[in-house]
Amino acid sequence: MRLTTTMFLSLDGVVQGPGAPDEDPRGGFTQGGWVFPHADEDFGELVAGWFAAADAFLLGRRTYEIFAGYWPRVTDPADPIAGRLNALPKYVASHTLREAEWAGSTVLSGDLAAEVAALRQRPGGELQIHGSSELVRSLMAHDLIDEYRLLFFPVVLGNGRRLFTEGSTPTALRLTGTATTASGVVLHTYEAAGRPTYGSFGSPE
Repeated sequence: MRLTTTMFLSLDGVVQGPGAPDEDPRGGFTQGGWVFPHADEDFGELVAGWFAAADAFLLGRRTYEIFAGYWPRVTDPADPIAGRLNALPKYVASHTLREAEWAGSTVLSGDLAAEVAALRQRPGGELQIHGSSELVRSLMAHDLIDEYRLLFFPVVLGNGRRLFTEGSTPTALRLTGTATTASGVVLHTYEAAGRPTYGSFGSPE
């Protein structure tokens, strides 16, 4: 399976609390729910299309708990997101979670890089990460992510947790696609392309 990650970011790189005001108040963050005003039909079609391509999900503990508190209560199997999340295997990266009660969930508590590498070797289409920024950074360090879907929302938040923090692994990305929604969300799709290369414009003679 290919490992893909889908992340919602403000223009200044914040990924904290996109879905609801009380979703993730760590550090006194009070601006949760910033995605909602931009969730138009175009946005919904993008997200539904990705979920349709999933064969399994890989989530960090915090994102798993947020999802597990909401999506099992959406019981319509035709729902493009709930139908996939509730039916497909879910793997949770956590050293503190002992049991995962959401049906189809397995806790990965050993060597994360090795366990995810093994999952990638299984047959199928996509193993999808949604949210889970700390997990994404950890897997970047091991070159395990095949595709990045980064959705930039037209808002500057000024504070909050960011995806690419100080100390993130230097990574080169190759742009493979772009899309724009009517509400101004811009999607960039990238493939991993190894490490960055460097050069210099030099000084004029």
